[in-house]
Amino acid sequence: MKKGSGCSWQGTGKKGTEDSFQGAEKRQDANSYLTFEDLEVWKRASRLSANIYKELASLKDFGFKDQITRSGLSIPSNIAEGIERESNKECINFLQYAKGSCGELRTQIYIGLDIGYISDEIGKQWIKETRELSAMLVGLMRSKRNNGSKKAGKKGAGGSFQGTS
Repeated sequence: MKKGSGCSWQGTGKKGTEDSFQGAEKRQDANSYLTFEDLEVWKRASRLSANIYKELASLKDFGFKDQITRSGLSIPSNIAEGIERESNKECINFLQYAKGSCGELRTQIYIGLDIGYISDEIGKQWIKETRELSAMLVGLMRSKRNNGSKKAGKKGAGGSFQGTS
């Protein structure tokens, strides 16, 4: 067994995942350990964060813009930090922080909608995405709790953890 972080994933060997987030490394074989860059939840959270920065680039309310972009950036950052941690407990803690940031971001989107900083169309998309990210994080945490010490290969939240704790 390869030595890796306590929160690493083992590949499933499934094809058709070429739509990886820009900059994410491609896995060479089915036995390679996956990194946070391989997780769909991280990819989607990163895209959402980038979209928030782009959409609000010209916003003059720097306090609001700073807060909402920080919340958006916190989601993929906490996912990455959790996956890189050495213990299951630490990993889950950071995934919980990411989920909390989804709620914080959603609150700021609602406020941005109310004060006219965010269009209805964009706001609805972002709210839907934060809800889906929250659900994905719940599944990831559940998988980590249930399969943290088991070998990879079982289904759940896009793969199973290969725990070393």
